[in-house]
Amino acid sequence: MRNKLILCVLLIVIALGASACCRFCSTPNNKKVAIVLQADTDRHEGMARVLHALLYSKELKEGGYDVALIFDGAGTAWVEKLEDPANKLNPLFVSLKNSGITEVVCDFCAGAFKVKDKIKDSGLPLVSEYQGHPSLKKWIDQGYQIIIL
Repeated sequence: MRNKLILCVLLIVIALGASACCRFCSTPNNKKVAIVLQADTDRHEGMARVLHALLYSKELKEGGYDVALIFDGAGTAWVEKLEDPANKLNPLFVSLKNSGITEVVCDFCAGAFKVKDKIKDSGLPLVSEYQGHPSLKKWIDQGYQIIIL
């Protein structure tokens, strides 16, 4: 009976230790986040999503994280709006670009939403790594956590 109790305690300690180690090992070294913006430009809700994508990117970048902002789906239409100096989010967008945040745009979706020429004018890269779209696997394989807005 005593041996079984000791064995149980050891297994619990090993399990807790492994769990704590995994959390410790993955959190400090895995400071990478990819934010995928899919919100459209035609609703107030979309404005809230793009604002939060930019704010989260800024906060994480200031906190020492590697940040990628991926414009995908209807979110590809935001690039033209954010590039416009008259847009109230333009200064934040420009500051993020200058801070070294990686920004990419889905090639297929930019074409589908008829903003491809405007994206080319912005200088942001159009990517088509997986069936015409950005590859999430690529970002995950590089240790990025994914947030979709």
